[in-house]
Amino acid sequence: MRTFICICLLLLTVHLPAQDITSALLPMPNQITLSKEKPFVIRPGKTAVYWNRPELELMACSLQDVLRDRMQIEIPVSESERADIRLLIDSAMEGKEHYVLEINAKGITVKGTTAAAVYYGVMTLDQLLLGDVCATSQKKLSSVYIDDAPRFAHRALMLDPARHFLPVDDIKFYIDQMARYKYNILQLHLTDDQGWRVEIQKHPKLVGKDYYTQEQLADLIKYAARRHIEIIPELDIPGHTVAILAAYPELGCTHTDTLPKNVGETVDLMLCANNEKVYTIYQDIIKEIAALFPSRYIHLGGDEAVIEKNWTKCERCQAMMKELGYQKASQLMIPFFDRMLSFVQDNGKTPILWCELDNIYPPANDYLFPYPKNVTLVSWRGGLTPTCLELTRKHGNPLIMAPGEYAYLDYPQFKGDLPEFNNWGMPVTTLQKSYQFDPGYGVPAQEQAHIQGVMGTLWGEAIRDINRATYMTYPRGLALAEAAWTQMEHRGWESFKRRLYPNLMDLMKKGVSLRVPFEIVDRK
Repeated sequence: MRTFICICLLLLTVHLPAQDITSALLPMPNQITLSKEKPFVIRPGKTAVYWNRPELELMACSLQDVLRDRMQIEIPVSESERADIRLLIDSAMEGKEHYVLEINAKGITVKGTTAAAVYYGVMTLDQLLLGDVCATSQKKLSSVYIDDAPRFAHRALMLDPARHFLPVDDIKFYIDQMARYKYNILQLHLTDDQGWRVEIQKHPKLVGKDYYTQEQLADLIKYAARRHIEIIPELDIPGHTVAILAAYPELGCTHTDTLPKNVGETVDLMLCANNEKVYTIYQDIIKEIAALFPSRYIHLGGDEAVIEKNWTKCERCQAMMKELGYQKASQLMIPFFDRMLSFVQDNGKTPILWCELDNIYPPANDYLFPYPKNVTLVSWRGGLTPTCLELTRKHGNPLIMAPGEYAYLDYPQFKGDLPEFNNWGMPVTTLQKSYQFDPGYGVPAQEQAHIQGVMGTLWGEAIRDINRATYMTYPRGLALAEAAWTQMEHRGWESFKRRLYPNLMDLMKKGVSLRVPFEIVDRK
């Protein structure tokens, strides 16, 4: 019977090479040593799991879930250090996310410097079982030694429920998938022209029909934290602000007082840079957001500010320019963000902004305005990332890499593919293009030392529900996961393609809508 099951599983994976313990590893670990020793055999009634710190109890539950899913077996817990399966925190190891996974005939040991590191080891173990299907069907695990740590500490995906609202349970489903591929940050774009999605208790007028209560977000934050994912809130200013202007029209520029502010229809309006009420309200908002989100970051946007249509025509903004001796309206970003960023810092948080340069197309020469050194920037505009990389190194700003040509997951994955609405002429970003992404852009190590990590962004204009969100994320999100975790010398397109197949099948088994990348197969 076991032989029959193994043959069936191999037939289901007809595109794969011979199955082995590494055939589903994604992202690829940075150090793997295969062994010819005898495999470890799970023995019902005898095999148990032990952990050495209370914070590993959830990791043990995750491991039990993995074995139940892959082997249809229940593994009890044990208080004995001599148990076959051991989860250990080892304070002597270096690196917050460094783990070691060892499997031999005597058992399984997963150890790491933190609970998060051990969790990543358990996720790798899950993929070992997924890849080595014949051994798994016989309750066996091939011997292997994996010593692994991520290339970058910041490994993020971004959802945009401001444009199309996503229920909390759907976001939890999204978190479940990203956690399996060692993402550790979810950025939520919570405010835009199309909606204000977070409850602010001091200003209840801000929210409309669909929004998250602070209680719901607290629950979501805890859910993510149990999977070692940090949620970063984003409140976009000074542009992308029609939702707040609809609630408080007086926050806009003088010439926009009588303009309609229809949420979801009106665009290109901005907060006034010289309006004290703007700062008073945002001081309240940032205080509540900082108290709600444990993340060390608050993202304040700062992108696509249509300054020519707003601050250059506003009487108050023009008066402020004259007072400060500014020649360009874009210089008003300096006092505007000087105050906004101080609110973030006063609440013990680190600000993030999108990196805007003095041109929206290459070539560009400098920042749009001087960013303070304590601001983390995100490079996003297509073609401008090399310039942003050099400028952030020069000026001392930490940098997150989300270049549109590699990491914008709202772009179509193939010519003629989704999105079929709200498509403004988006370029195509194929799976192979995403996989080609080197976050360090090949520059010497010292010139990329300030790079914090990678973010795949899923802007929501054409994302109506979670099924569309996962379809646009996967499989490109798997390519970005490897870009964020795996050193370049351990990456390869042909290897990635082989490791992709069992993961795609597993995602479908878990009910994840995804795009089947038929174009990566060489047709004969």
